[in-house]
Amino acid sequence: MNKILKLTSTILILTAGLGIASTVNSSTNYLVADKSHSHMNHSHKKIEIPPGKPVPEVDLFVYQDTMKGWNLELKLTNFKFAPETVNQSSNPNEGHAHLYINDKKITRIYGNWYYLGNLEPGSNKITVTLNTNKHEDLVSNSKMIMDTEIIEVTAQK
Repeated sequence: MNKILKLTSTILILTAGLGIASTVNSSTNYLVADKSHSHMNHSHKKIEIPPGKPVPEVDLFVYQDTMKGWNLELKLTNFKFAPETVNQSSNPNEGHAHLYINDKKITRIYGNWYYLGNLEPGSNKITVTLNTNKHEDLVSNSKMIMDTEIIEVTAQK
């Protein structure tokens, strides 16, 4: 039901003078073909979720901040953020997320919320991937575990 609500997006007005933005129904909360990560500027080893282990999921929601910028919410299933164990042993059900904007890695995320400043006018692809403590990309059935939202920002005239 959350996904349906997310897909019925509303027009958002940027308060920082960048323009008008609207989300489009391009949420891709599913396991994406492994090759889709290869065109991003950052790549890692991959770790397949072992048979019998719960498969992690991430659902990305993007909200316009009432002051300026955007708030990202990551809803997780079968995965927990574990910043205290970063760079330690890999566990397929804990670690952190990587944030990409327009296929460029921006940062690691260690919590369910992240503030993102203003986006450039045009189409902005926001992607989060789930990663182990050792930064391996999590995959299931050879497909990366990730979610993507597209935000269209139109410059004001």
